[in-house]
Amino acid sequence: MLTTEDFDFDLPEELIAQTPLSKRDSSRLLILDRQTGEVEDKHFHDIIDELAPGDALVMNDTRVLPARLYGEKPETGGHLEVLLLNNTQGDQWETLIKPARRAKVGTKIVFGDGRLRAEVKEELEHGGRIVEFQYEGIFLENLESLGEMPLPPYIKERLEDPDRYQTVYAKENGSAAAPTAGLHFTPELLQAIEAKGIKLVYLTLHVGLGTFRPVSVDNIAEHEMHSEFYRLTQEAADQLNAVRENGGKIVAVGTTSIRTLETIGTKFNGEIKADSGWTDIFITPGYEFKVVQAFSTNFHLPKSTLVMLVSAFAGRENTLAAYQHAIDERYRFFSFGDAMFVK
Repeated sequence: MLTTEDFDFDLPEELIAQTPLSKRDSSRLLILDRQTGEVEDKHFHDIIDELAPGDALVMNDTRVLPARLYGEKPETGGHLEVLLLNNTQGDQWETLIKPARRAKVGTKIVFGDGRLRAEVKEELEHGGRIVEFQYEGIFLENLESLGEMPLPPYIKERLEDPDRYQTVYAKENGSAAAPTAGLHFTPELLQAIEAKGIKLVYLTLHVGLGTFRPVSVDNIAEHEMHSEFYRLTQEAADQLNAVRENGGKIVAVGTTSIRTLETIGTKFNGEIKADSGWTDIFITPGYEFKVVQAFSTNFHLPKSTLVMLVSAFAGRENTLAAYQHAIDERYRFFSFGDAMFVK
């Protein structure tokens, strides 16, 4: 039985990247060969050398919403911070509100000049709240003007350019966090990859804040995964099937792309079909990969579900040895950090 402690490692706090590098693709790239456990130190733009003509590079085109709002209760003037997690129906959203004790059912909240208002409709487990918004104009435009980027809790620095917490191909609004493995790509690098004969394929998975939730049980089999919405279009499924039929590799960018592809592969017995829905797939050692043959990803938190996912593909010992190498070589960790390519 694997326990959460089996995925722990000592990470010096100064290796947690607080700001993005000036050039996206100048971050470092650790190449891990899962068969041999060997590692190589390169730079992210070298990822093109790991891809062959006929391969597919699969990316998550979700766009992060400026989902952190600061409002006040009109009757008392008390301040509340509201973080949007997902749109449940109509104008209702699942949220986290701080301080939660001041957000009882019926509480009204006003944001900015009052063009955006909300009422707490329901209290959920884990301190969440369902709120219903009322607004003038278009909801997303109100959010763009009033909201802030919901950076992960381990980033203490202010982000000067909000676009640096979006991938250059972000399109579909809906995430509470960025699919950070994609932050390293530039339009020029993607152009060069495509010119080499590699298919660029996009899917959507809206990242929830559950992605940062620590595993709080000893036995990892007892951990409850959060659910996230995903979509793979018919066009994307056709592209991937054509790559497969011609002997190309399916290479995922990030754990969100992996989870989407493997959800679909699990659902359809290894076949790739157009699909959408909610996934709570939890990939741990012992899982048999059905679609993904290589991937890039950032360096993740100790004891996290994401380290477990990488370990399921590369082996726990290989993964932890690669992480130790990254620590020894002073790689930068987490959302604005460096990347690894696992093949």
